[in-house]
Amino acid sequence: MALTAFCWAIPAMAEEAATPADVIVVTGRGLEHTPATPAYSALGIERDALTRAPSGRIEDALASVAGLQQFRRSDSRSANPSAQGVTLRALGGNATSRALVLLDGVPMADPFFGYIPFSALAPERLASARVTRGGGSGPFGAGALAGTIELTSADATALGPVGGSAMLNDRGESELSATLAPNLGEGFAALSGRWDRGQGFFTTPDDQRTPASVRAGYESWSAQARAVAALSAQTEMQARILAWRDSRTLRFAGADSLSEGQDASLRLVGRGAWRWEALAYVQARDFSNVVVSSTRFTPTLNQRGTPSTGLGGKLELRPPVGGGHVPRVGADWRRSTGRLFEDALNPATGAVTERRSAGGANTNLGLFAENDWQRGALTLTGGLRADRFAIKDGFAASSDPAGRVTSAANHAERNGWAASVRGGAIMRIAHDMSLRAAGYTGLRLPTLNELYRPFVVFPVTTLANAALANERLGGFEAGLDYRPGDRLTLSLTAFDNRVRDAIANVTIGPNLRQRRNVDAIHARGLEASGRVTAGVWAVDASLALTDAVVHGSGAAAGLDGRRPAQTPALAASATLAWNPTPRWRLAVTVRHTGAQFEDDLETDRLPPATTLDGWLSVPLARRLTLVIRAENLTDERIVTRNQGGSIDLGVPRTVWAGLRIGG
Repeated sequence: MALTAFCWAIPAMAEEAATPADVIVVTGRGLEHTPATPAYSALGIERDALTRAPSGRIEDALASVAGLQQFRRSDSRSANPSAQGVTLRALGGNATSRALVLLDGVPMADPFFGYIPFSALAPERLASARVTRGGGSGPFGAGALAGTIELTSADATALGPVGGSAMLNDRGESELSATLAPNLGEGFAALSGRWDRGQGFFTTPDDQRTPASVRAGYESWSAQARAVAALSAQTEMQARILAWRDSRTLRFAGADSLSEGQDASLRLVGRGAWRWEALAYVQARDFSNVVVSSTRFTPTLNQRGTPSTGLGGKLELRPPVGGGHVPRVGADWRRSTGRLFEDALNPATGAVTERRSAGGANTNLGLFAENDWQRGALTLTGGLRADRFAIKDGFAASSDPAGRVTSAANHAERNGWAASVRGGAIMRIAHDMSLRAAGYTGLRLPTLNELYRPFVVFPVTTLANAALANERLGGFEAGLDYRPGDRLTLSLTAFDNRVRDAIANVTIGPNLRQRRNVDAIHARGLEASGRVTAGVWAVDASLALTDAVVHGSGAAAGLDGRRPAQTPALAASATLAWNPTPRWRLAVTVRHTGAQFEDDLETDRLPPATTLDGWLSVPLARRLTLVIRAENLTDERIVTRNQGGSIDLGVPRTVWAGLRIGG
């Protein structure tokens, strides 16, 4: 099927009509999705849903997607930034993202760690999100092992000339945002900023607090400038600059983390008969973190800097071959470089006992080709991707406080080619029902963090591993979509995914783990989502049931047959909303996450959690709205970490109130 769909027809029909030369249409978006995109279990989320998350965070807005999860249950106010990995389909592993997150086509994962800077992705700046589950072989497909999350920035029409909000919660924490989006000639500009700060809550339970225990305080800001201009009737230019800084304190006084970044990208899009897209980007990121002993409550490690740089780009071409075919060919390139600098400290005196540094560079060049072929009620799709990867310049060194080198190692360079394929089909069996099926493979390189940076979540130390192999995914799925009208939408997907050489944190001794490749992580299950509307009422629901298991041998034989760490078998959500007008809204959301294990050996259990969130918006004037948001209304005890009985908790009951101007 995939090979048949991949064969391109010789042009036999007239070329698509180009946009008339005297009509200029500026969208601020990339090329449209191809006809067979739904074959890969794709789900769209519109702006209204993104901007109505009770927490005001993008990770909360995405949490209702069946099968999507972060590494930990905490959000981007009370988690260590390096733990903000996102994955799909319970593929588990560690804190690195196994899903590809794109903002206006640009990969957002940190070049060194692979985490997603959620605090920099303000929902109010976005027009939509599209989540595609399963391995990818299109642009930047080497990062789409578990799926792709595509975020699209809002244009001037969606943002309005001036917008903003000011929110305050019952702990005195604040959230401020503002946007300015004027139309400029045949294009537009959009300036936006956001500032969040708060004392936070105690993540440590009452019975485990010490005099050194503190609230999870946070302060973050982000700013984005975006300009879109028409270069001709068929070509537009899109430029974006994004900067942010995020500081947090977790558990103990002095246990501070800081992440920051500056990104810039330029995209050119051509929408003539020959459609094309060219993208280039640069990213400068940094991260620092202080580890505090949970027995002495003094610093034991100062990870004082992890500067990294990401460079990349892509070129995609869609020739007008006709005959019901929509082909796309192209190439993408990414390079990630970074180093860590850390000091081991004497917990009694605070003196430096050892200085360490490590780092390296990962490079990936991908060539891809895909084709969609529409034949009446049947749409076929197939794609092929070839990646040339290189893991090089890896090193680790340490010195004494005087600067004398005590150890140094240069790691062997590795490179090679890897091929990925995918194919699928959609059959419309009635005007309101479609069947779909897809199969795919995927690739992910280990991050610089996994290769070279050890870390400590006291008292457990996790070692890096410069010999890690690439992760490879193979999977297939089948599903049904039913939409008998605007009042009902149902989707059901059954899947079977297997990640070979999956990277996991493997226990190798008391309070000691190392990142290692296990034979495989095998996940299979069901995903369901639906929407029902009846007049001013609407219900949105999702459900993910997953049977995930680790296959291990050799040093990882003790994991064989166990469930991957941080992986629940059940996740479900439902939102009941009352919308008498576009601006009036009353909604409640119930979410349930099943039990999961903190560690690979299933010794520390995280109990299930069910939360109730709320939203109320009341129009006060033409562009002014009162907003009341509520997180965890029932004050459910959400355990986010359990290390031998040492527990961290998630957000308690929190109520926000404030004003919103504009859309």
